Amino acid sequence: MTGTPTLALAEQVLAAQPFNALIGARITRYEDREAVLELDIAEHHRQQSGIVHGGVLAYLVDNTLAFACGTVLGPRIVTSGLTVSYLAAARGGVLRAIGVVTAYDRTRAVATVTIDELGPDGSARTCAVGQGSAVTARS
Repeated sequence: MTGTPTLALAEQVLAAQPFNALIGARITRYEDREAVLELDIAEHHRQQSGIVHGGVLAYLVDNTLAFACGTVLGPRIVTSGLTVSYLAAARGGVLRAIGVVTAYDRTRAVATVTIDELGPDGSARTCAVGQGSAVTARS
């Protein structure tokens, strides 16, 4: 996906991920050094207390950073590490994860991800931030 990244190609890649079929995220932006994934919060995303499970937020960090890194490394990459800091409980609305590449070379890229919970009134509240890296996959 180097050169001219396209949202259509990124949508195809996301659609080909069986795990995402369970989660239901969609990619809404894919351009040079940036990717955005969104997720409508549903009942199956919640844990027993009714808030969004931390694993869902970690998934969004992982996949968003991978797509952002893919804009500079190409499509054959794997996540090589990530961290997530949970800042506020997500309860409803839409989660928007914005990933931005902060550094890269030929084989590795690093990105930061911010996840906001968007309310029906247009409000946004940051509920998690993450950072991670991706490397080109071996053949």
